[in-house]
Amino acid sequence: MPSTIETIDFHGQSALRLVTAAGARVIVSLHGAQVLSWIPPGGEERLYLSPLARFDGSAAIRGGVPVCFPQFAGLGPLPHHGFARTAAWSVATERSGKDFALVTLALSDSDATRALWPHPFRAELGILIEDSRLDLELEVENTGSERFEFTAALHTYLAVREVEQSRLEGLHGYDYRDKVDADRIRRDSGDVLLIEAETDRLYQDVKRPLLLREYDRSLGINADGFPDVVVWNPWVERSVALPDLPANGFRHMLCVEAAAAHRPVHLGAGESWWGRQTLVAL
Repeated sequence: MPSTIETIDFHGQSALRLVTAAGARVIVSLHGAQVLSWIPPGGEERLYLSPLARFDGSAAIRGGVPVCFPQFAGLGPLPHHGFARTAAWSVATERSGKDFALVTLALSDSDATRALWPHPFRAELGILIEDSRLDLELEVENTGSERFEFTAALHTYLAVREVEQSRLEGLHGYDYRDKVDADRIRRDSGDVLLIEAETDRLYQDVKRPLLLREYDRSLGINADGFPDVVVWNPWVERSVALPDLPANGFRHMLCVEAAAAHRPVHLGAGESWWGRQTLVAL
């Protein structure tokens, strides 16, 4: 059976379903170019999608992999995490073979984006599944005549069975900005990162792959082009305050995000940039 790509309705949103011959599955919504589900061959769901997520198009969908562009978080004057995660993207390319399926979604400037951010651009998100691997590659091109800068991230919500029993390895020795503690700069001195309270950290210039361990399964996490890693979990009080997240939602998710946030990306006229996050189910 060959790999397939088909258009589906997902909770009222137009989406694509990618299935490989080996049984890997991905669902990606055209609203926000947001990957909402990834199941490796013979495995379990590896992305967290809130059961209270809104699919009416009025906001970003809580879970999966929202695309933050052209602003990460509140690091600028734009709406939180920018406008890409709530924009309507279009299908640019579709390709599939025996062992893989690939789609590329595109977003260009419009009257609506220029009202918020006055720059011509083209963004593309490539989504590739192959074996037990998910590759997400964001490319941004400056299609105008003037230089601009931006910050960006793939805001990946990973599904975990119990966050307090999860261990994130690979961040030892890196500096991070601790948003929970008044944006203080600290250095990670532990062999592993354990989530035992609200966590919101921006790790800077991370150069090694990460490994998320939990019970009998692991997930390899690697980034190219994205220099930073964000680790976020809202914990108890923040979960209760978020209307599209169950009160116990924090127990079953951990955001490990590939980001370009510590230093903005600068693009001259005609220049382009790309960043990739790769997840490998182990």
